[in-house]
Amino acid sequence: MTFNEIEKLQKYLRGTFGNDRIKIKKREQAEDSAEVTIGSEFIGVVYRDEDEGELSYAFHMAIIEEDLPS
Repeated sequence: MTFNEIEKLQKYLRGTFGNDRIKIKKREQAEDSAEVTIGSEFIGVVYRDEDEGELSYAFHMAIIEEDLPS
């Protein structure tokens, strides 16, 4: 992902979720995805997908059962 794409996605997620602490940073080991954090907490990965000239992004957030309130 390019710096420009990351900036646009970060602005979009911050506005959508109303949280200016959301940060997106490039992953060194992958060109088609970036890490999403809130503060220092890793929350997921956003993937870039280009298919037949159509560009889209998918945000993947895994939630483990032990993190859920009882």
